[in-house]
Amino acid sequence: MSMSEPVRREPTPPGAMVSDGPINSAAASADEGVWTRRLVFYLRVMAVVALLKGLYHWAVVTGFIGGEEDAFEYQLLPWQSATVYFAVIELVAAVGLWLATPWGAVVWLTSVVSMAVIELMFPSIYGGNFIIVIVEGILLAAYLGLAWMAAMERPA
Repeated sequence: MSMSEPVRREPTPPGAMVSDGPINSAAASADEGVWTRRLVFYLRVMAVVALLKGLYHWAVVTGFIGGEEDAFEYQLLPWQSATVYFAVIELVAAVGLWLATPWGAVVWLTSVVSMAVIELMFPSIYGGNFIIVIVEGILLAAYLGLAWMAAMERPA
């Protein structure tokens, strides 16, 4: 083959998935293993949950939820700051989780840990609901378990 001769490449068939990284939805569908598929499914479920949480926080900010006395502008500054923070970070996490990207998991983990810390360390902001901390801990433990099992089934 000479330098002037063009390289012939086989066209990608329509509908074929092209993988651009080790952990994404395309890689998971390429028969990588049962735990990887379970991890991606879990990430997609958490993406829907994060989307709903983000939309809830935006509904609070915009006034769709709550009465006149519970309006966003009448709340304390720490409460307002936390609500806007979660309104943004949950939606960003939802996109990253749905795409099964590593940054999505990092943003989601940041939001989960942030919510637990706010509930435990700053109960004056959201009321210190220990049930939320337990649920967030269970979701985090489930993710870590699935990620560990998915990593163990990949060859070294």
